[in-house]
Amino acid sequence: MADAHDEDGVMSTGDRLIYMANQIARNLASEGPDRSTQMVAEHIRSFWDPSMRRRIVELASEHPDALSPIAAAAIERIAAT
Repeated sequence: MADAHDEDGVMSTGDRLIYMANQIARNLASEGPDRSTQMVAEHIRSFWDPSMRRRIVELASEHPDALSPIAAAAIERIAAT
């Protein structure tokens, strides 16, 4: 995302959510695409509050290239429920 950081070099909330979703996906990637997608979706459903989940779904549609394929697939699953 273009405005990834404010004037002090701090990530925006949206950028932080994208970073975290991608980080979770990267950490679980060794499980294989289907299982890691399921695990990322489960993690986000279990540990992110509803406002964070709503925002990552919005960000996924606004900036589809910002998420890794596993993170994007997990967010699609969350959006579908």
